[in-house]
Amino acid sequence: METGTILIVDDNKSVLASLELLLENEFSTVRTAANPNQITTLLTTTSIDIVILDMNFSAGINNGNEGLYWLKRIHEIRPTLPVVMLTAYGDVELAVKALKNGATDFLLKPWDNRTLVLKIKEAYNHKSNRKSSSKSKNQTAGSGNPNKPEMLIGHSPAMLQLIKVVNKVAKTDANILITGENGTGKEMLAREIHRLSPRNPRPMLSIDMGAISESLFESELFGHERGAFTDAYESRPGKFEAASGSSLFMDEIGNLPLALQAKLLTVLQNRNITRIGSNKVVPVDIRLISATNKDIPEMVKQGLFREDLFYRINTIHLEIPPLRERGDDILLFIETFLHRFASKYQRPEMRMHEQTIEKLRSYHWPGNIRELQHAIEKAVILCEGNVIRPKDILVKQTWKPQTTSTVPNLEEVERQAIETAILQNNGNLTATAEQLGISRQTLYNKLKRFKP
Repeated sequence: METGTILIVDDNKSVLASLELLLENEFSTVRTAANPNQITTLLTTTSIDIVILDMNFSAGINNGNEGLYWLKRIHEIRPTLPVVMLTAYGDVELAVKALKNGATDFLLKPWDNRTLVLKIKEAYNHKSNRKSSSKSKNQTAGSGNPNKPEMLIGHSPAMLQLIKVVNKVAKTDANILITGENGTGKEMLAREIHRLSPRNPRPMLSIDMGAISESLFESELFGHERGAFTDAYESRPGKFEAASGSSLFMDEIGNLPLALQAKLLTVLQNRNITRIGSNKVVPVDIRLISATNKDIPEMVKQGLFREDLFYRINTIHLEIPPLRERGDDILLFIETFLHRFASKYQRPEMRMHEQTIEKLRSYHWPGNIRELQHAIEKAVILCEGNVIRPKDILVKQTWKPQTTSTVPNLEEVERQAIETAILQNNGNLTATAEQLGISRQTLYNKLKRFKP
């Protein structure tokens, strides 16, 4: 018997019962779903090793488009998960289409039991061998593989467009300014840009511009010679010199005091530095990537940031959207963080309850990905059982009904009704929609409209 978990998705309950009976002696766990809408939740809350997926779910439709759609959704959540397609209307063209779209194999109804079991086991073992091979390669190569992406991209339109631009500009030496709210992953994007650049053989250097005191600014960035000042017992290169030939990431550049901005501008214009205590001019070859959560154009208007420096660092501007605007990308982060911390704290059976996922999806995440990561880590540590429930997610309530002494307009009444219903249902949007007598999609649309 294989130790993995198999998920069977088919709207025909007789098919589900037959396959479950056939495969329960072959796999340690067999999960079934009659509705494909359950797939997202199951993949996020359960450790699934292989999926058998029907290609047609709606009566009278047999073109396989529904199966292809759900195949795509599965691979958006779990890109390497093997999926075996199942249909009663199989033909060569549809089989080829499914395989081209990432299916591992293809089976026809009615099936031969022996053939089906063999194909399912082949797909499962292929996955296991691939994971073992990947692990071996990683152990051989060690950490710091320049070809391994560090950033989770997801499939939201905003992020796909952003990465499309990143792939173009990473190959150049253009200065890049990354903006976005706290916790959106600005440093991770900077590392991804460096990874995709010709400079990736050398490590990217980082410096927090907001944490440098004025007295140490020149020493940190440009270096110093021995004896240049008290406690300068030996010569030391600065960040610019050390990063020559690579990329230099300046985080929180919006926090740089105005008095220091002129010194930075001069180096960026001339591309050379002079160490403190030296007259020797040292040329530097860096790729500059800056980041901030501040509104630099507004700071320029207020005289808090030099306009010439802004244009110097802003050849290419990349804005990372907040987590609340990335749709189902949050499911990818939930799965990733759950697996990471379950492994770190040796709790491999840990999974998310469906209502917990609803709570995570409905929360507005002011701290973005970083806040989500910390919330899941705390939940894994503090959860008493193996199922993380809504009470284990320690975040502030998203929606707070407001009271007013004046007569509200219709939009305010609708908003307050929705907020109250969400509170009463503990953040479960499905239950909220049912209570309000509207569809879940209508509820989502209204929530988006209410966001500031």
